[in-house]
Amino acid sequence: MFTGLVEETGRIAAFEPLATGWRFSISARIVAEGAALGDSIAVNGCCLTLSGIDEGQLRFDILEETRRLTNFAGLRPGAAVNLERSLRFGGKVGGHFVTGHIDTTGIVEAFEPRGKDYYLRVRIPAEFGRYIVHKGSIAVDGISLTIAEVARENFAVWIIPHTLAVTNLAEKKVGDAVNLEFDLLGKHVEKLLLARTS
Repeated sequence: MFTGLVEETGRIAAFEPLATGWRFSISARIVAEGAALGDSIAVNGCCLTLSGIDEGQLRFDILEETRRLTNFAGLRPGAAVNLERSLRFGGKVGGHFVTGHIDTTGIVEAFEPRGKDYYLRVRIPAEFGRYIVHKGSIAVDGISLTIAEVARENFAVWIIPHTLAVTNLAEKKVGDAVNLEFDLLGKHVEKLLLARTS
């Protein structure tokens, strides 16, 4: 479980095919401190299991299914990725509860400065529009954000300068894919209501 508050951006050092899938190597500083094999770490919001550590580099084995369902296929060495360690009992909980299980990817439709903030609009597959709620929460590449505008096939959020400075959003441009995780509560309520009506 995560909060969507990114701790640092790491850089892809290598992304290589293996006989059984793929392997990411990511250069990191903060998240690498005290990391242990088997730890869960959110990479662009996707929960991955740490399979190797080597002097400031974290290694993750990626399933083909994970690569297909996320924006990982488009990442190249040098790309910035958002990193967050899993929640610890007794720690602060900001943002919102994020599982690290990506629902779908969206495409950046607009990303521009407006006044002192930045406006980000993301196109989503129409079937996921039901999870978008005005003033609700969403994780975009693992960043906990508040939805400011809602349409059937897109949503918009406002980005404060701090978020832009400490995440990979500064490198995003129109046409880029982003990982999306919709609010867990909405998905559970939907399932309960469907069970009641069937």
